[in-house]
Amino acid sequence: MMIWDLHGHFSGVDGATVDERIAKLMVYADRMGIQRQVFFMGWPWSTDPSPEEFRKQNDQVLQALSHWHDRAFGFAYLNAAYPEESLAELERCVVDGPMVGVKLWVSFKCSDPKIDPIIKRCGELNAPIYQHTWVKSSGNGPNESTPADIAILAQRHPTVPLICGHTGGNWTLGIRAVRSSKNVSIGIGGSEPTAGFVEMAVRELGAERVLYGSDMGGRSYASQLAKVVGAEISEHDKKLILGENLKSMLTPILNAKGVNR
Repeated sequence: MMIWDLHGHFSGVDGATVDERIAKLMVYADRMGIQRQVFFMGWPWSTDPSPEEFRKQNDQVLQALSHWHDRAFGFAYLNAAYPEESLAELERCVVDGPMVGVKLWVSFKCSDPKIDPIIKRCGELNAPIYQHTWVKSSGNGPNESTPADIAILAQRHPTVPLICGHTGGNWTLGIRAVRSSKNVSIGIGGSEPTAGFVEMAVRELGAERVLYGSDMGGRSYASQLAKVVGAEISEHDKKLILGENLKSMLTPILNAKGVNR
């Protein structure tokens, strides 16, 4: 099957430079049959990065892409607490650069309307937005989004492609929270490969709204692929989840950039 991995990082991987790290990750990707890999964020991580910090991390991703443009895509890491700087970085990395989407983490709750200029611009560019979401039993961080937050965002921007990262960790709640938000897909990477996750997602959302991703190097390719490969769903649905859905989502911006898929 065609496998496009939505969710990759350079942290947690051996190597002194980003070039060394991506080369090692591509060896693992080849071993697991992964044709395309999306990367976002460099290192060291910061939960509330300054513009200087998120520009530096995007530079690391850009450096990696420069040698692997036939295999790798990048999402620009932004911090909506700095709206003007984030919009400028969006122009640098996506409009004038090779990146094809945006990653938002825990620095700003996505239900806050102050994020709207970034979301609107992404919509104009056909750039999907991967928003980290989580539901912690101990309580989320002060600005950490939940799937309910991305559902609120989707109401304001019903035509922009949004991705509910991790499906909130607690996927039984996350799937239900975004069920009525038709422009929200779920990223299933970065949690334990528990039985029933993908089956429920397909049943409640439809396979077309489910995206495979590994969250490596924090997780292994094998454990995250197992969520899909071992799921009790049709082969057709597995093909959609493992690659066809992400390819379809990225096709408009890839076409605009003249990228060969």
